Amino acid sequence: MANKRLSAGKLVVIDATNVQHEARNAVIELARGQDVHAIAIVFDFSEELCQERNRANPAHNYPPRVIRAHTRALRQSLRHLHREGFRRVHVFKTPGELEALEVARVPLWTDRRSEKGPFDIIGDVHGCFDELCGLLEKLDYAVDRETYTVSRKESDFRQAVFLGDLCDRGPKNAEVLRLVMNMTKNGSAICVPGNHDVKLLRHLKGVDVTRTHGIDATIAALDGETPEFREDVKKFLDGLVSHYMLDDGKLAVSHAGVTEKYQGRASGRVRSFCLYGETMGERDEFGLPERVDWTEGYRARAAVVYGHIASEEVRELNGTFCIDTGCVFGGRLTAMRWPEKDFVSVDAAREYYAPAKPLSPVVKERGYALDAKDVILYSRKITLHKKK
Repeated sequence: MANKRLSAGKLVVIDATNVQHEARNAVIELARGQDVHAIAIVFDFSEELCQERNRANPAHNYPPRVIRAHTRALRQSLRHLHREGFRRVHVFKTPGELEALEVARVPLWTDRRSEKGPFDIIGDVHGCFDELCGLLEKLDYAVDRETYTVSRKESDFRQAVFLGDLCDRGPKNAEVLRLVMNMTKNGSAICVPGNHDVKLLRHLKGVDVTRTHGIDATIAALDGETPEFREDVKKFLDGLVSHYMLDDGKLAVSHAGVTEKYQGRASGRVRSFCLYGETMGERDEFGLPERVDWTEGYRARAAVVYGHIASEEVRELNGTFCIDTGCVFGGRLTAMRWPEKDFVSVDAAREYYAPAKPLSPVVKERGYALDAKDVILYSRKITLHKKK
């Protein structure tokens, strides 16, 4: 029952003693399987109070040794809850604390459905600062290239959405980071991380990364900046969320896309998909990972706008839009205006980085593929009609 509710996107509360590790582990595995957070609410009342309440409840009246064993097991469990996988742990030690409790459901970080835009969704920038400024100006933003600030008339509010891969390969990585960070700070933009941004974050945290695919240029640029700026970049990248659901759930944005079952969810598996997509475990003739095309069978309500896979033109299929048009490879930097679904682009000044393989050709919209659910639903309608 809990699994079915979670599959339907509903809240689940499991009320049980759960003082044994095995019982809690079943809850954690359920949460992990559904890519949701498990939260522990612990009533750590004294044994004396529990014994007193037990004696006053003739419907249960457990032997005192049961209460004593449960109390001991609970105390032993408390220090392990975070390590077991509970995202948050709330502990109440007295009835007074419980009576003062206010329960509020807080949306997950990925849930920004209350923000309705309008939005200007911008594809992979890859250090192409001049093209980014040109695109923003074409979108009617006022850009100050000296102070790295962007403004817009209050009466004409729109919010930029960056799809990640801000850095690497291009000529002005620090400048792009400074501009996007300023925009997110003042609320004129939101941003999701790309795989290149995450690799840079690992470097800034002291992890030894392979300096390929253009990150060497970004590292060199940041080495010329102040320690304070590098720390700001680290904090900014570390705070980015895998994807966002926007506009009442009608729009999903992420770097490499997000399937219906992952939309609005939060886990390492969801984050990995949003950063890299899904691969087959094999390499193509160019040495690049072969990808599973999740858009072929996509049919959810939310339009998904993403980047990551550079193409000659915007790739539109089944309500998904890949707007990475390969600016750093000499293509264009593209934005999608939402809810208008218009596309605005600027040409790259030149090819800054040679692609490992030619940009993907345009894929025409093919509509929805036939799905078994359609046939099942149709046959049920026929059966009901015959019964009538």
